[in-house]
Amino acid sequence: MTLLFETSHPESSFRDSSTRRRMLGRWALMLAILVLATIAMYVVRRSLDKAHVTLVYLLIVLAASAAGGRALGLTVAGLAFLCFDFFFLVPYLTLTISNPLDWLVLVAFLITSVVAAQLLYRANATADEAMQRAIEVDRLAALGEETLNAADANEALRAIADVIRHSTDADRCEIYLHGIDARITRVARAAPNDEGGALEHPLAPSLGNAERASRTAPRGSLIEWIIDHAASAVELTDGTVRVAHELPPPRRSPGGQRWEAQAETAAAVRAVTRVESASTLRRLSESLRTADAGGRSTADGPAVRAIALPLQARSHAVGVLRLMSVDGLSLSPEQARLLVALAYYAALGAERARLVATAERAEAERRVDSLRSALLTAVSHDLRTPLTTIKGIANELLRGGDPRRAAIIESEADRLNALVSDLLDLSRIHAGAVRPALAVNTVDDLLGAALQGAAGALGTRRVRIDVPDGELLAGLFDFTQTLRVVVNLLDNAAKYSPRGGAIDIRACRQGERLTIDVMDRGPGIPSGERDRVFEAFYRPPGVPPDIRGHGLGLSIARGLAEAEGASLRFAPRVGGGSVFTLDLPAAAAMAVDADLPSL
Repeated sequence: MTLLFETSHPESSFRDSSTRRRMLGRWALMLAILVLATIAMYVVRRSLDKAHVTLVYLLIVLAASAAGGRALGLTVAGLAFLCFDFFFLVPYLTLTISNPLDWLVLVAFLITSVVAAQLLYRANATADEAMQRAIEVDRLAALGEETLNAADANEALRAIADVIRHSTDADRCEIYLHGIDARITRVARAAPNDEGGALEHPLAPSLGNAERASRTAPRGSLIEWIIDHAASAVELTDGTVRVAHELPPPRRSPGGQRWEAQAETAAAVRAVTRVESASTLRRLSESLRTADAGGRSTADGPAVRAIALPLQARSHAVGVLRLMSVDGLSLSPEQARLLVALAYYAALGAERARLVATAERAEAERRVDSLRSALLTAVSHDLRTPLTTIKGIANELLRGGDPRRAAIIESEADRLNALVSDLLDLSRIHAGAVRPALAVNTVDDLLGAALQGAAGALGTRRVRIDVPDGELLAGLFDFTQTLRVVVNLLDNAAKYSPRGGAIDIRACRQGERLTIDVMDRGPGIPSGERDRVFEAFYRPPGVPPDIRGHGLGLSIARGLAEAEGASLRFAPRVGGGSVFTLDLPAAAAMAVDADLPSL
């Protein structure tokens, strides 16, 4: 099978057609100027000197070189040479030269024209290359800014995919990551319908199994093969695939010294690079020929639809970059060079995402180990102690003890039941098994039910409630879970408030959010311990032994709050104590119904 390296793209075809028209126009204009200048000088030939003719023709040659490049400049120089001899040197209207010194004039004119055209061509080529380099530097700088500002590693990959697609005019750019679980998942995609690119986090909670599976490269796929062999490949429009070692090696690496050792990748990039080293006349001829074919190549092989490059970091493949266009992928040499540079950025981004995933897994395992250790401590202490009490009192009752001590057994059994319930709730939260049923509820109903639920813990303590008058606060939350959060906060405030101290509850609406503050006048949390207040099994240092608890209430409260899109935070209270703030999404403002009961 013969690979077709010349491909067409709708946008690139439009640009080629426009360039072709401009090129033809410039050639026609400069030839017309040459003809008109020759006619004008021929009319006043008797008044002109050879130097005048030479200067006029040199100006036309320089203008042609600046407008149409070296080919047009040399063509105009040759025609001017013939016109000079035919119209302005004796004998006139012949190509014969009678005066040998006229040969010196003609040769000097021709050499000067050729040198001027060549120098001007080199200057323009250098300026164009400098401009392309400046554009590449600007794009790399923009990419660097995007990636450095991205807090999330996958967000940086999305930015890289978006920049690559726009820089290469491709239809789609995808980045696959070889995860630490050995799965290969598409983590970023940039396409015209994805404004600013699409982030496809493989571990997103909202991602369904079917969608997650669609982003995972199947076993035996081309993507998996590329990672396993660290080789590049191109996909053709007829559905076949050519691996890089089947492609002709490039004479020059498109990406500089970094890719010189990666001949296969360079060969794959060359397969989608347009050849622009041919002469202007040849390109003009090819443009006319391809125009007759409706803008598509007339070669006998299929075009390249996509290219897949391995993303290598530290000498191993960490992902795959896939770039595709439905009608054929075609890059200019500048775009190919930029693709190579951006692919290196993508490899660094993929390596960063892999390292972040590894660190997150290590942190998750550390937290599991910490939770397991705390659970063992709770089982060994908080479960064994009441069991010992229950066993001792039961033994007393068997020996004819006071039957009223059975109440202690009931109390200890309730304590064990509460501990087991808390452990189960904590396990459900960490497993992501909490499924909130969001609905519009009022804060009045929530606080009323919370006061009833925490009545046993509050005892005789006073609870002062501060809600705005004339406004019925409504929020979008799961009533049962939010009730559990507020009850846990009241239970925590009751434990640490001084005897006879009041507990304050303040609720208000702040824009699109509802806040409920539970405030106490307890000892507060030491500044060095505030980051741990929501950790499971955490109890502040110096807690009196008569304050019973397992350190699970606040951890469960925060877990339930976050599961329904709310938040729970701690702040020290002015004058001493603690403030726990529950932040909920607010529902539309509601007027107070006079028939509704109030707290």
